[in-house]
Formats: sequence, C-alpha cells, structure tokens
Amino acid sequence: MSYDGSLATERKIILNTYRKFRLYSAILPLIMIMTFIPWSKVESLPITKTTITPVNPSASAEAKELLSYLVGLSGKGLISGQHDYLEQPDDYITKLKNTSGQYAVLHGYELGAINNQSKKTIALERQAVVDSAVDWYDNGGIVAMTFHQNLPGSSAAWSNVSTGLSQEQFNKYVTPGTPEYKSLITDLDEIAGYLEQLRDAGVPVIWRPYHEMNGGWFWWGKKSNFKALWEIMYDRFVNTHKLNNLLWAWNPNAPNEWSDPYLPYFPGLDKVDILAADIYNKDYNQVYYDGLLDLANGKPIGIGESGELPDPDIMAQNQSKWVYMMTWGKMLTENNSSQDIISFMSSTRTVSRDKLISRAPITNMPVKDLGRNSLSAEYYNNPNLAGTPALTRHDNNVDFNWRGGSPASVIGKDSFSVRWQGKIKPKYSEKYTFYASSDDGVRVWVGNKLLIDSWNKQSGITHKGTLTMNAGTLYNIKVEYFENHGDASIRLRWMSPHQKEAIIPQNALFSP
Repeated sequence: MSYDGSLATERKIILNTYRKFRLYSAILPLIMIMTFIPWSKVESLPITKTTITPVNPSASAEAKELLSYLVGLSGKGLISGQHDYLEQPDDYITKLKNTSGQYAVLHGYELGAINNQSKKTIALERQAVVDSAVDWYDNGGIVAMTFHQNLPGSSAAWSNVSTGLSQEQFNKYVTPGTPEYKSLITDLDEIAGYLEQLRDAGVPVIWRPYHEMNGGWFWWGKKSNFKALWEIMYDRFVNTHKLNNLLWAWNPNAPNEWSDPYLPYFPGLDKVDILAADIYNKDYNQVYYDGLLDLANGKPIGIGESGELPDPDIMAQNQSKWVYMMTWGKMLTENNSSQDIISFMSSTRTVSRDKLISRAPITNMPVKDLGRNSLSAEYYNNPNLAGTPALTRHDNNVDFNWRGGSPASVIGKDSFSVRWQGKIKPKYSEKYTFYASSDDGVRVWVGNKLLIDSWNKQSGITHKGTLTMNAGTLYNIKVEYFENHGDASIRLRWMSPHQKEAIIPQNALFSP
C-alpha cells in the first residue's frame, strides 16, 4: 500500500513571456525527447504528437501538451519517476540522482498529512511541496500529486486514512447536505488552494486522488459508489476552483488477491485522462497490464507506484505501453540495490532527464539541437585534478550532497576532485549572480572569467560572483571542486532580476 503506516506491508507554482517560454523549455520533453526506439533499437526520435485532449474542456495549454506527450510516448519509452513524502519533498529524488548521476523525470509529491502534525506544520509542509514542485517543473520535470486524505473532518493521523468505513457510513460523505459531505467539501477546498498555486504558476499536474480504491485499506476503498466520490472532487476542482492544470489519473491497485477487478471502480473515460496501476513485488502479471490497457481505450497508462524498479528489458517484450513508473519513497533504497538503481536509470529504454533534447522558446522557427543537456564531468581520486580521471560521465547539473559517501564506487569517499565543463545559456539579458556552496574547495568560471575562487578546506560555505550575460547566448562554464575529508557537497545556483535563485537547471546547460 502506498504510504508508510501501520499496515503489515508498505505499499505504498511573473512574467508572461517567461511563462510562455517555460511551456516549451522547462515543462518537460514536450516537443522532442532524446530517447530511442525503445523496446528494440537505441536511436533518437521525436515523440509523435497526438490530438488527444484532456477530459476537462478548459484544460490549460500545459496540461494539453503533457497529455499529448504521454500519449505519443506510448510504446516508445518508460518515464522514470520517484515519490517523496510530505515532510521531506526532495529527499528520495535527490538520493536517486546521487546514486545514479541522473534525475528521474517524474517527481511524485504528497499532500496528505498522517503524522499528527499541527495545522501550522501541515500548512508549512504543503507549501514546501508546492515550492519544490514549481522548481521541479522549472527545471524540466513532470509533477505528480498524491493525496492520502484523512477521513473528512478528522485529524492528521494515518489511522484516519486507513480507517475502516462501512458502505452506509461512506454514503453520508457523498450525499449533499449531510455534515459529512460538508466536511468533505471543506477538506477539498483546503487542498485546492495549494493546487491553485501550481495552476497560477503554469504547472501541469498528474493528479492521482483516491488511489487503490479497489482495495480495502483506505476509507474510500471497496465502495460500490466510489464513482460518486470521484465526481464530487472532479466537479469541485474543475467547476468551482477552475483547476485546469490537472490531468486526472485514476490509479487502482493491481487486481491481485487483495484487490478487486478494475471495472467496478472506474469513473469512466469522460472523467479520466490517465490510467495507472500500483504494482509491488515485481508482480507484473500480464492480465493486470492487458486489462488496464483495454480499459484505457487509447489513453496513456502508467505504473503509479512500485517498490522494486521494473526491468526495462522484460517490460519491452509484452508490456511496452507503460509510459511512466514511480518508485514509492524509501522503497527506492530499501527494495533496490545501488546497482539496480544505476542499471535502471542508465538503460536505453528508460527516459531520464539526461535523455532530454534541448528546446527553443515558442517560435515559428524549428527547434535547434544544441547538444546534450548536461555537463561533462571528470572525477579524480586525488584532490588536485591530477592525472587521468578515474571516472568520466555526464551530469545534469551541479547539485550534489554525498555527505560522508563518494560520487561513485570507483571514487574514494575522501580526497577526490571533480571538473565539470560545458556551456550555459541564460534566458534574460541582464546581470546574473552565481552562488557556489561547497564542502570543500570550489572554483567557477563563466564566459572564461573566474567568478568564484575558493580553493580551500571549508565546510558549508557559499561564495558568489556576477556576470552580465545576453539572453540566448552560449557561454563557456567550468566548475572545479575538491573534497578533503568528511562530508562532501557542491551546489551551483544562479539568480537574476527576472529569475529567482535556484539550482542552474539542466535545460540551461549543454555539453562542450
């Protein structure tokens, strides 16, 4: 089941010009994706654009693009995804990157509170989720949201999510005018406020509410009129709150020995954009896939949650139309070895952010391929960048916290150094401030100018330098770093008058 709790098995959002730019350059691989003819032969190809539209007639342009992209990817590749918890919304997505050297594309977030937090704490945690989701979208990723809703009107406790509820009791929550119904609407309106922030920021969201409804472990589970609950939320979010950035993902559990078949709980193709199934223990029964694919009738299907990373080669054989997957929270590291993670993310059949192709702002001109969105990285087993690198690879950006560990198995945890090189492309013609936070030494050149020079033993220090740059111009960038002993970290951020401080995103970086 999909949240860490008491069950026996854990399974579980400025300027208009900027926002228009972001539609093509940051949302996700909407125009093209550097991928492959997966499931058979490794090549690059544009993803087929489709005419499918979201079930919400007023869906935003971003939501339409996202859905079109997902449909076009079907049978061509599997988007990598990772879920994080409400309390630490960037924890496991960062661990995945630190382990594999690559970010997943889809970042799953949680809006449900289950740890007896105060209302103030819950509000702060949910705001942190929204802020992270906006940054994730700005940096080229896809956002998914899960909502482990407490029984409406109850406190923030796991027991109020997993509480048993009779059919008669459930009926009161979906009957207009009852106190229970009013509690449901109050809870929905509260969550809608956070989704409205994402809408106002132009962030499309794969919204997967009331998942695993065909199982009996959540209060909304195994109810004969589940569709009524879905339609109440859909109506409230679409017609009252105008949440036109949502793609509605219906996400049952795989119909195994603990779960019912799909069909009795399906709200209908007119209320669903995406269909997904939660599959654990590598139980990729062909019947689960075939049944969901048939029910989808051409809509994209995904693996909503998994504990163990799927084998892309096996999936290629008979289940190639899954378009995304999402590993559930800490199961990333508890259920998968480091080698499992590296192998999955480096597979030619897996879509990672490292495989995205560069895109231009909205224009009538064709997209120009400026090369791979990454920096070349050379890792040395000494602190002086001396000799032959022990490891050469491409890194999506400079954002690492190895703590007491090492960047890779061939690199020692102390006394190592790294050199990143490539090009950087600003969005605006103005002065940029670059920030390098490191433990230990760091040097940064941009446009062949040394902006930061702190080649010293230091802990958690941030240095900055400035440079005026022209929008759309490629500048050389070089970052050098060394680790002395103990904790190791390096982060490179930038800021300008029209751009908030953030990690320099992958879509602004290019290989040499």
